[in-house]
Amino acid sequence: MAIKKTELYSSLWASCDELRGGMDASQYKDYVLTMLFMKYVSDKYKGDPFGMIVVPTGTSFDDLITLKNDKEIGDKINKIIAALAEENDLKGVIDVADFNDEDKLGKGKEMVDRLTKLVGIFQGLDLSDNRADGDDLLGDAYEYLMRHFATESGKSKGQFYTPSEVSQILAKVVGITKDTPQDATVYDPTCGSGSLLLKASNEAPRGLSIFGQEMDNATSALARMNMILHNNATAKIWKGNTLADPQWKDAADKLKTFDFSVANPPFSNKNWTSGLNPKDDLFKRFVWGTPPEKNGDYTFLLHILTSLKSTGKGAVILPHGVLFRGNAESDIRKNLIKQGYIKGIIGLPANLFYGTGIPACIIVIDKEHAQKAVAESEGTMQGRSIFMIDASKGFIKDGNKNRLRSQDIHKIVGVFNKGLELERFSRLVSVDEIAKNDYNLNIPRYIDSSEPEDLHDLSAHLQGGIPNKDIDALEHFWQVFPNIRATLFGAKQGQAVREGYSHGLVEASKVKSSILAHQEFKDFAKRSLLPFKAWIKQVALTEISQGDSPKELIHEISEQLLTGYANSELLSKYDIYQILMDYWADTLQDDVYVLVQDDWIAGKVLRELVAVKGETSSNKSKETPDLVIAKKKYKAELLPPSLIVARYFADKQQAIDELQAKQDAATQALESYLEEQGGEDGLLVEAINDKDKITKASVTARTKLATDSEELLVLKQATKLFNGDATAKKAVKTAQEALDLAVFNQYPKLSIDEIKSLIVDDKWLTTLQTNIVAEIERVTQQMANRVKQLEERYSAPLPTLTKSVDDLSDKVANHLKAMGLEWTL
Repeated sequence: MAIKKTELYSSLWASCDELRGGMDASQYKDYVLTMLFMKYVSDKYKGDPFGMIVVPTGTSFDDLITLKNDKEIGDKINKIIAALAEENDLKGVIDVADFNDEDKLGKGKEMVDRLTKLVGIFQGLDLSDNRADGDDLLGDAYEYLMRHFATESGKSKGQFYTPSEVSQILAKVVGITKDTPQDATVYDPTCGSGSLLLKASNEAPRGLSIFGQEMDNATSALARMNMILHNNATAKIWKGNTLADPQWKDAADKLKTFDFSVANPPFSNKNWTSGLNPKDDLFKRFVWGTPPEKNGDYTFLLHILTSLKSTGKGAVILPHGVLFRGNAESDIRKNLIKQGYIKGIIGLPANLFYGTGIPACIIVIDKEHAQKAVAESEGTMQGRSIFMIDASKGFIKDGNKNRLRSQDIHKIVGVFNKGLELERFSRLVSVDEIAKNDYNLNIPRYIDSSEPEDLHDLSAHLQGGIPNKDIDALEHFWQVFPNIRATLFGAKQGQAVREGYSHGLVEASKVKSSILAHQEFKDFAKRSLLPFKAWIKQVALTEISQGDSPKELIHEISEQLLTGYANSELLSKYDIYQILMDYWADTLQDDVYVLVQDDWIAGKVLRELVAVKGETSSNKSKETPDLVIAKKKYKAELLPPSLIVARYFADKQQAIDELQAKQDAATQALESYLEEQGGEDGLLVEAINDKDKITKASVTARTKLATDSEELLVLKQATKLFNGDATAKKAVKTAQEALDLAVFNQYPKLSIDEIKSLIVDDKWLTTLQTNIVAEIERVTQQMANRVKQLEERYSAPLPTLTKSVDDLSDKVANHLKAMGLEWTL
């Protein structure tokens, strides 16, 4: 069976549990990723003389398995990895972690046990045949681990990883198209673990030729492993300081130039001049100005500009300060703008990155565009522009970091590549306007993304009524619900209403129910599902077959759903898109990966959960069984039993529900009686030693000894209730076991058409529709909340409040007077 992504991720993260305590995440990542690499290349290339990686005898993961519980396991693992590294020119790449380090792994038996468990976790994974066409399960798992390692490594040690969501944006806006050839080059001078380079390469139909450099030794090793795990073994990654000693040079000893460059350099590097004299730079990177000695942000941008071909394009992540800081940076910025190199700027939310919490931006460079723009404007600024996006508001909280959602990525990329101008989000800004602002590129100067201030109406507070201007501000709702507006606002019978103001006609607490019950809302909700139903027919999910690409599938069907809701009333197409993408990440992705490898027959599979001999509680599978039959535990591969029950055994489930209701009633009756008679003065406490728990056994024992008639009556009633509860529980258990067995026997009887219907209709589409209905109600909830807020804000004008205060004051005074307390002012 295909291994599911979420199951793989869970197993990999469990391996980290074995290493926590002796070291932090910035260290144990090297051990886990090395073990993942060893398992992957062994499963994929062992015995393959033509494989990208040669696995000689004695260097496979099978040889690591033989070391379990060996007293010298650490030293022997090091030797096996060293041999594999030597054979494949991977010294300094896969042999960075020391598996015999007592300071990190413990001494003696502690090290043996820890490494034995670590090997055991990877032993249970089969990574030999889990690459669907166009997808990379191991690459994605590596990405998953890198994110978690960066999260746990802390502020000062997480710079090795650029969040995948940000990497996707750079890759999609840098200018790579479906026509980009495989021999086109992409370069990252500060490549970290290589995620940016891989994301960029994936945008080209057949990939790109990858070049990178990374100063940190361990991180450059991660990048090399990352390339191999992503099937890019020919990628070229150098170690070393890019600024002081760039490795990529041409025959004339000048900087090698590339077609594309993507980068996330260290922010505000204070030591960028180490080993480098900017005034005597051999590569002439500072012709547009020299960055400040204590801030190297522009240094990397200038290096990238010099490293691009005359038609080259780049995308670089830099702190927001580069957009507006003065002095030397202002001069560089002015020169780059005049040259037309900056095509666009994308402002990102704060707290996205693991090395810092400050907000960053993406500078998009296009040398080819710059040449044309300068030529067409004959050297002037006229007609030239920079496209700006303020995406600072689109994110979700994820632990202690912010994270871009799928819809945020899609919106940024779509708007940028199409040059769409959206209110409070994006704008094409002329260079003339920028020049008038002294070449300051601070995005808020050009795009106001702030929400309009919610101002109170003083006159309404004084004289009553709800301002029509506040009601009119909800016009996008009233265009859809004109009659609902008339239901909520207007003139109350017998009360005058001032010009420009209305009365609230529905109590604040009843606003939502009034909206949901209105026919206009029901019609809207029905219309809002029509694009979804049309999408169902369009995507034909039952036609998924072996060999399909899951990533191509989700891209295609998500774009179709996005298009379907492009002109939907009130609903955001991006919110609907997010519903699909969230379900993809949670469930649909795993299901599709299984289907494209094992086909629809996998819907019949019930996998028995069997404990591996020698498995401990710390590394035992934590999967929850779906069915337990004759004490054997089973996990459904694709179809949860609840779907089988709903389709074929609804009557049996209803009978169980009725039995469960009877059991609940019996249990409640017993508990109530025990509480009543088991209190301080209860007869059961007197009859049974109050230090003992009142149980059926203790009641039975006391009944045999009791002589008092009243006491006997209480004891017999307790026994009756205990018996009734036990009988009810047994009835439920018996019925449930019978249903479970019927479901178990139903799986092998399922036809392929039945499986498709159960998975697609009952599982996928039902869930998606439920979530879209919830989104429809959420949108109307926004309207209801605002209406309720206005109702409550202006429900009691000042004269009413004053009179209420006076009335209450009089009541208090009268009460005090009646009590003999009275005073005069």
